[in-house]
Amino acid sequence: MAPHVYSFRRMSTADLPLIRSWLAASHVAAWWGDPDEQFELIREDLDQPAINQFIVASEERLFGYIQSYDPAACPVQPFGTQPARTRGIDQFIGEPDMIARGHGSAFIRTFITRLLADGTPRVLTDPAPANTRAVHAYRKAGFQPDRLVDTPDGLALLMVCTS
Repeated sequence: MAPHVYSFRRMSTADLPLIRSWLAASHVAAWWGDPDEQFELIREDLDQPAINQFIVASEERLFGYIQSYDPAACPVQPFGTQPARTRGIDQFIGEPDMIARGHGSAFIRTFITRLLADGTPRVLTDPAPANTRAVHAYRKAGFQPDRLVDTPDGLALLMVCTS
């Protein structure tokens, strides 16, 4: 079986209805929180130069969301000082039938490989420690746990990838 090929298309306002539906899915809301609040944040972030948002596809099927951001541009700095050009990522799989099939770690690895190849020295992510599925996917994608951090969204496990 051939490995999946993933594509990342810049998100636009035309994608907002899809994002809204994915945020309302119980498997996403369980970790992302209130769908209406998260939708407004994602919608507002479309205009933020420090945040790049993408729709993830496999074989032309849209199934997920990923964002890359400059942690130094965040008003709160729970990760401490990081090297210049460090990027943070957040993601979710919106389509329930795409969960638990290896897509999460695979598309994350594809995405961060591109970031690192473009000169990003370090990629960060911060799943909830209790979100064992996400922690496992990030480990499989090449991230290593660093430390627990207190974020505006609660306690998180800071994970780092440099290669």
